[in-house]
Amino acid sequence: MKVLLIKDVKSLGKVGEIKEVKPGYGQNFLVKKGFAKPATEEVLAQHKADEEKKAADLADEIEKLQEIATKLDKAEVVITKKLGQNGHLFGAVTKDEIALALKEQHNIDIDKKHINEKSAIKTIGEHDLDFKLGHGLHATLHVDVQGE
Repeated sequence: MKVLLIKDVKSLGKVGEIKEVKPGYGQNFLVKKGFAKPATEEVLAQHKADEEKKAADLADEIEKLQEIATKLDKAEVVITKKLGQNGHLFGAVTKDEIALALKEQHNIDIDKKHINEKSAIKTIGEHDLDFKLGHGLHATLHVDVQGE
């Protein structure tokens, strides 16, 4: 019996593989537990269509991320914060503030989790922040922190 694996099976194979198994194992365990489907023409055609759709969606997502990376590399964000008596910032510039300023100033909506900054910005001046967008794409945003 041929089955199409829809979940990883430790001793058999990975998702998407077609395997030849004994009928009892295939029907009574793999299909019944939801690990596989019988490898009929319809199931294989549907699986192929699903894989093509996933590939197209991934290509669209990467293209959109590349556009965002290009916009981020060209953009500069200005953030104004209160200063103390000695010229230092009260608190720090947070990832939330950077994401909000990016949305307000350049209409680029990005999640704060993509900002790859280990230490908080605690000084005025110019800073370059690294954005990790996923799929191996990185961008750099220029942030100018000014005091008021």
